[in-house]
Order: sequence, then C-alpha cells, then structure tokens
Amino acid sequence: MRASRFFISTLKDAPSDAEIVSHQLMMRAGMIKRLGSGIYTYMPMGLRVIRKIENIIREEMQKAGAIELSMPVVQPAELWQETGRWDKMGPELMRVKDRHGRDYAIQPTSEEVVTEIARSEIKSYRQLPVNFYHIQTKFRDERRPRFGLMRGREFTMKDAYSFDADLAGMQRSYQNMFDAYVRIFTRFSLQFRAVAADNGAIGGSGSHEFHVIAKTGEDALVYCPDSDYAANIEAAEALALVDATEATSGESQKLQKISTPGKKKCEDVAASLNVSLSKMVKAIALAVEIKSEQGLQVHVWLLLLRGDHEMNEAKVKKIPGLAEHRFATDEEIQTCFGSQPGYLGPINVKKAVTIVVDRTVAHMRDFVCGANETDFHYTGVNWGRDLPEIAESHVFDIRNVVEGDPSPDGKGILAIERGIEVGHVFQLGTRYSQDMKATFLDENGKPQLLQMGCYGIGVTRILGAAIEQNFDEKGMIWPAAIAPFEVVLCPMAYDRSEMVKAQTDALYEALQEAGIDVVLDDRGERPGVMFADWELIGVPHRIVIGERGLKEGNLEYLGRRDACATAVAVGEMLAFIQNKLVQ
Repeated sequence: MRASRFFISTLKDAPSDAEIVSHQLMMRAGMIKRLGSGIYTYMPMGLRVIRKIENIIREEMQKAGAIELSMPVVQPAELWQETGRWDKMGPELMRVKDRHGRDYAIQPTSEEVVTEIARSEIKSYRQLPVNFYHIQTKFRDERRPRFGLMRGREFTMKDAYSFDADLAGMQRSYQNMFDAYVRIFTRFSLQFRAVAADNGAIGGSGSHEFHVIAKTGEDALVYCPDSDYAANIEAAEALALVDATEATSGESQKLQKISTPGKKKCEDVAASLNVSLSKMVKAIALAVEIKSEQGLQVHVWLLLLRGDHEMNEAKVKKIPGLAEHRFATDEEIQTCFGSQPGYLGPINVKKAVTIVVDRTVAHMRDFVCGANETDFHYTGVNWGRDLPEIAESHVFDIRNVVEGDPSPDGKGILAIERGIEVGHVFQLGTRYSQDMKATFLDENGKPQLLQMGCYGIGVTRILGAAIEQNFDEKGMIWPAAIAPFEVVLCPMAYDRSEMVKAQTDALYEALQEAGIDVVLDDRGERPGVMFADWELIGVPHRIVIGERGLKEGNLEYLGRRDACATAVAVGEMLAFIQNKLVQ
C-alpha cells in the first residue's frame, strides 16, 4: 500500500468528548469517526485492524470445527417472546415496528435465531454435534454510551453456538471453544486472563470471561498467584474470614446502646467509637414485590455484611426469592425498622423481615450494628445471646472478595487486577432449547432437548482493549498480528532523490513479495510529520531510507517500542524484518 493512495487523516489533539486513551488515540489517528451517540464509522485505518482480527478469529474457529453462517440483524419479536427475553432485556433491546405494525428486535445477540435454525434443521442425533458462528453487527441501546468502541451501542461481535446430544457433549464443545479462544488471544499477542464468571442475562450453568489486562479496565479480576484459580469479582467465592470456633470462644462484651448522632456510615461510626471497621456490621434493606390475589405485596429483606465489605449484586440475585429485588424505600424502612436508613440492624425489628447473613458475619462476635433507632448503635452484639443463632439456610456468600482473602482452592491468597472483557463463553444447557422446544431424536427414536453452548468475542472492542494495554505518549503500539500495517517505509526526499526512490521501491516490492503487510509513505511530508503520524498510528516496525545511510550501505530500523534506531545493511533488511515478525 502506498500512503498517497490510502486515506490518512490524523489530528494533533483529540476531541473533547474522548474520555479514555483508546478513544482519544483512535480519533486522533483517524481510525474511527463519531456519527452519533455510541455509533461510529470505521475509517479505512481502523477497518484494516478489524479485518485482521476477524481473519484470525475465522481461522481458529474453522480449526475448531465451527461452521460460518450469517444471521439477520433484524429479528422477529415472536422468537424473543418465546424465551421471555422480549420483556426481560428491558430498554437495552432496541425494538422497531415494520410498516404492518409487526414488532422486531435489532439483535444484541442471536440465541433465539440460531435455536430456531436448530429446531427446524436438526432432526437426528446423527447430525450432532454442530457449531454455527457468524461475525455480525450488533446493537445494544446502552443507557450511557461512553469510552468510544469500549461501550458503544453499535458494534461487531463474533458469536458461536454449539448443539450437542447430551451434557457431556456440550461440555466437550465448551472446552473446544475455550481452547480456541486461548489460541485466538495468544495470536493477538495480548496479555489476557480467562476467569470464571456469572452467566447474567444469558442464562445457563457456567461460563468464563476472557479479559485483556489493562489498568483502565472496568472489571476487577480475582486470581491466586500460587494456583490456577481465577474469577471475575462477580463470581469469585468469598470464604468466611472468621473461624466458627472464634465466635464462641472467650468472654463476650456487654451489649450496650450507644448514642451516635449523625453517624450513618460505618466508617463514621467506627471512628467515633474508636473501633476497627472490621468490627462493624452494615445492614442493607432490599424489597421484593410479589403479585397475588390480594394485590401487590412488598416483602423486605435485611442483608448483613461486615463494615469493610461490599455487597455483590450478582450473588444476591442468586439467593432464592431475591432475583427481582430492589433497594427498600425510606418509607418501607421506617415501617419495618422504625428508623432512618443508616441505623438499621437485626435487633428489635418492628415488622417481620427475612434476614440474610454473609458467611463472615455469621461467625463474628462483639460486633457493632444499628439499633433501629435514629442516632443509636449497639456495641458488643453476639449471636445466640442478643440475637437468635442464625440458621445455615440464611447464611450466604454475598460479598465481593478483597485482596488478601484466602483463595477458595486453599492454595494461597487472592490478588486483584483490572481487565477489559473481550470474550465470554457460556454453558447454556437447555436454557433456550426448552423454551423453544428444540429437540432431536436420539438413538432410540425418542425426542430429547438439544444441549447448547454460546461463545462471543467483541471484535471491535478488541481495538480499544489492545490500545489500553499498548500505548505511550506518542500514540498506539499495535502487536504486529493486528496492526493496520506491519512495516512502514519512511523515505527521506522520496520525490527528490533518485537513489532514495530506487532503493525504497526495491525494498517495498521485496517486502510485498515476502507477504509482509507494508505501507510506503510517499506523501512528501517532512520527516517530523511523517514519523509523528506513524508513531501515533502505532505501526510496529519502521524503516527509514536516506541518502546518508545509503552511501554507507545501511538502512535505519526502529521498532515502535525501541529507544534508539539500528543500522541494518541494505541487503540484510528483508531477513532482519522477517526475523522481527516471528519473534
């Protein structure tokens, strides 16, 4: 590619609405152009990166036995209504009507459509297993689109769907896709981590997320440096930090009601009482609305966590009865506890509520909690004396782990790093085949539900994630496998020096013949402008051709991460670059 025949449009400064590094650099490098809120045009430079990402994905999916098709962007509402997701997905699902008033969804994903294909096409166990995939535009109506391609509304995703005859087969397909994802992200040359995850709105029995490691990542990844344990913060198991024997050993403190005027937060109460935050118990009131023949009834739950811990929303939703919870209103709290929020606790509750206790709190003793009276707290609270012994059926893991917690596998302590989710694999089981009655005939001629898995990669999101992991003050630093170009030739006075032009053209042809993706900057720009553009764009390998070097028989090589240039003999440059590209 000659730069004069390509479209290069760089900016000195990023637009004011570009919030994070990847968004700023992609806008400055002319890779994307904003069309509307969360909607971008992929300009030629950015599209080259996308196509390279897609090619690697296709190659590995085909190696894994997946079969490519293309499903529609616009999908009939009836399919989504069969699975209940037409209502459950809420406003994130973009709904439209055609001229006849029929409802359609703009696809955010394609579980319903692919299940419709399977139930109409798969008749026998002999057709299984099968795995369909496509790389397709998706749309999710994000409440607050931000961060460029990282949290946009329209994006490109690779989604695959496996169908098997039984659970063991589904698990084999799942492992097959997991292994393919490891190969894909390894080929991208990105530092990544696969972690156990919560299935969320997709449903199913188990899943793993693939995260690109970056300090700016939105997700907290939990792992044990001494073992293979890894999970995202939503799915990471939090063990009890107090041994059960400690809750009953030694003499207990006296229960006292202490005046704490204006102290609503655990941190403020702990400071005023001169106790550790780990001695505090915070109370969170949740409400669940239940429809019955008598009308709408509200049931209030009280969750108890240690003062220095945070509630894990995903874990709470898995507690029977709390899947559709919300935070209780001030009026509901006053009715049940007789107090303002900030002074709640399990002692002297005014109206029946269901109490849920975190594992650690269940073993605490002599703790501090709200007295259900405005401006008062209890100290020296103990289970079995001041409160009934908590039943095991009310004890759950409901908190986020924190760095230094014991690893659930017993092999060390947990560490936390930030990551950007770019892939997710799910064991769906019969979540969709049951709702949509997708069956096949087994060896005995009996109908059985198809066992499903689904597997997604955020193609356009990878651009942002790769940049967040690889940049400096000059611009982006692309791994060669997904860079818009692998090598850039920067000739000095290309339009004025026959020597430079002849050698540049010869090297350009040699690199092309060797299958190397090279761009020749023949725009006639000044060296400073030329170098700044390609450093911003992030091409990993740069070769400078100038008369001074040629007279000495050398060309100048500079890797994008290198501090100093290297002189390479003209006749050795092709082999030198080929060696660099395989490192």
